[in-house]
Amino acid sequence: MGDQAETALYLVLGAAFLHAFWNALIKGSTDSTLVLGLISLAHALVGVVMIFLFLPPAAESWPFIAASTFIHFFYYVFLLRSYRFGDLSHVYPISRGVAPVLVTLGAQVFAGETLPLLGWIGVVMVSLGVSMPSLKSGLNSIHPKALISAIATGIFIASYTVVDGMGVRASASPFGYIGWLFFLEFIVAGFVFYRRRYQLQLTSRTVWSVGFIGGIASAGAYGLAIYAKSIAPLGAVSAVRESSVVIAALIGIIWFHERPWKIRLISAGIVACGVLVLSKVI
Repeated sequence: MGDQAETALYLVLGAAFLHAFWNALIKGSTDSTLVLGLISLAHALVGVVMIFLFLPPAAESWPFIAASTFIHFFYYVFLLRSYRFGDLSHVYPISRGVAPVLVTLGAQVFAGETLPLLGWIGVVMVSLGVSMPSLKSGLNSIHPKALISAIATGIFIASYTVVDGMGVRASASPFGYIGWLFFLEFIVAGFVFYRRRYQLQLTSRTVWSVGFIGGIASAGAYGLAIYAKSIAPLGAVSAVRESSVVIAALIGIIWFHERPWKIRLISAGIVACGVLVLSKVI
């Protein structure tokens, strides 16, 4: 594995940890919608700083920025809806499990990027491992609204992953691309704060703190992932990023006392094996 590939692998693993962390914050919050708004606000503030520090992205990448911003809005809507009706350890595996295969197919169709057979084996292993807790417990045991929302979330994840992968490569300024993408999340923040305008003064400092901490973690997670997409195959990056299920499984067991725990650990092991396979093709 070359230096660039090794860098991409470490970046995505770091993104995976941060992603599982901020999803747990949303699930554990007393007001998930407001926390999501604060996360988007933190993204926007990080974006402002990055816009001033880095060159603007090339004109060719702006349609991708617009499309990703649009897709992210619906991603957040369905993410919140899925956590409202389902457990972290059920919703997270479904939404994250369907994404790697869809991303790999999307990258092949739209970006002309083809993974070797070993890469596909790794992607399928990750998707299977991520989805296993929900498949084992039976999809019928999951609230129908949670199931539909989780699948929709996975589709939107795959969509913005492919869009941002193509956009950042066309940008000639990866950090400038990330900065503008983050800044435009003020739209989501503004929408949430308008919906919650009568409750803002009653919101505890804990919720505000959780939102901003989650926002910094989320910005770090997706920023690392986007940059990795500029130097590694999209399908492989998406799949390795799903190693976050290992962390999410532990958080669900320890923090939220979710059960059963054995199948979650087995699925985490399968994901880890898939990541090891993918590390050979990144």
